[in-house]
Amino acid sequence: MATRGPPPGARGMGNRFAQFKLVLLGESAVGKSSIVLRFVKDQFDSYRESTIGAAFLTQTISLDENTTVKFEIWDTAGQERYKSLAPMYYRNANCAVVVYDITQAASLDKAKAWVKELQRQANENIIIALAGNKLDLVTEQPDKRAISTADAEAYAKEAGLLFFETSAKTAENVRELFTAIAKKLPLDQFGSVPVVLSEERGPSALGLAVAA
Repeated sequence: MATRGPPPGARGMGNRFAQFKLVLLGESAVGKSSIVLRFVKDQFDSYRESTIGAAFLTQTISLDENTTVKFEIWDTAGQERYKSLAPMYYRNANCAVVVYDITQAASLDKAKAWVKELQRQANENIIIALAGNKLDLVTEQPDKRAISTADAEAYAKEAGLLFFETSAKTAENVRELFTAIAKKLPLDQFGSVPVVLSEERGPSALGLAVAA
């Protein structure tokens, strides 16, 4: 659910602040956690272990000098044995990033299944972005590409999704992805509000809280 209230330590008057729940979905090893790590910490770990259950992180984006969006991010595990837990994380989500690996054709089919599930069961106004990750691999070796940009983009347009090809390794299009989502969210419902100190709310379920 979207809420309003300033990030800890923020001060000022007349600023707009909005907080939204975002969930990442996709097959294991497509790079969901790496995308989040790049977005939140501006780091990349080639040997990052697979997520177990889900991890919780937060990050803020300033759209302009008066508008700040805070994402509460649930990074879900991609292994089949955790699939039944996904509804717990996308329930009441305002936005979702569905990730696939552009070097693995089957991962787009799985991503399409996640999109269909979200459109059927999640918040009817959810903003969904499709992210084709590991762009760095095909930049270095074009023959590794298994999913063309045109095919994925055509599917995203047909399904009403935002679309980006990203590289968590090089950071290409990662911040742009989350900024595009923030710009699509219903910020107008949040008028000018005083920005004051408030307590940070921790995760409400199993996960790792990482302050942005």
